[in-house]
Amino acid sequence: MYSKKSFRKPMIIISTLFVSLMLILPLLSVIVNSLSKGWEFYVKSISTTNVMSAIRLTLFVTLITVGVNTVFGLAAAWLLTRYSFKGKQVLATLIDIPFSISPVIAGLAFIMMFGRMGWAAPIVDAVNSITGWNIKIVFAIPGVVLATIFVTFPFVSREIIPVLNSVGTDEEEAAALMGAGGFKIFKKITFPHIRWALAYGVVLCTARAIGEFGAVNALSKTRGKTFTLPLEIDALYMAGSADSIVEAYAASSVLVIFAVILLIARNVLEYKTNHVNSLLKEKNVKD
Repeated sequence: MYSKKSFRKPMIIISTLFVSLMLILPLLSVIVNSLSKGWEFYVKSISTTNVMSAIRLTLFVTLITVGVNTVFGLAAAWLLTRYSFKGKQVLATLIDIPFSISPVIAGLAFIMMFGRMGWAAPIVDAVNSITGWNIKIVFAIPGVVLATIFVTFPFVSREIIPVLNSVGTDEEEAAALMGAGGFKIFKKITFPHIRWALAYGVVLCTARAIGEFGAVNALSKTRGKTFTLPLEIDALYMAGSADSIVEAYAASSVLVIFAVILLIARNVLEYKTNHVNSLLKEKNVKD
């Protein structure tokens, strides 16, 4: 006779072994190797000019990316759940493009667009000649920002859309009939429903932006100026010397620390989001 209990222990053992081998042990090895030459060497490794520059640029790019994608995510989610228009399904599909293509392709696409032979290069040159600026996209910080925004922009909207669909429009329509303005409706009615989903999407977007490598690698050129932390880790490791490899592990440990902080935040927000969604489902059943 089939029994769920007979499979419980083997499944727990298999899951625990898999998680330990594939996730926990590799991360522990990063920490152990980063401290293999002592604490002083570790501190020195993460305090070098290149590593500090990479950390600052990573945080700067992440901040801009999260800000842009939060605004875009809210706007896109509102548009797709509150309005009907031609091409709605096409727009929803286009938002998911970063999930289906390689980040390297995204980086190369920006090179073909803004590079010397790109169709947008004459536009950038014209702006520079008129304004006297020296705007550079490819192999410069703007290119790194654009690439990171591209690969992360679905995360916020995709967390908010299901919640807005679950909430429906009844409360918002009632508030509008009572004379409330659009901003007040969003502040008092819509935002309280989506705040945890929004925060969860921001955490996912942040994690993805901090760890992005492929698209940024295609658009980054100068170590110490346009290298984010993942690229600096790769450069240290590829240097091949014993010291540089340990330095690469030390820099990697910084990303591990970021990952642990974001994982804790993700779990808390996931609990809050699931709790809100369960309340919404109970409300819909009662209605």
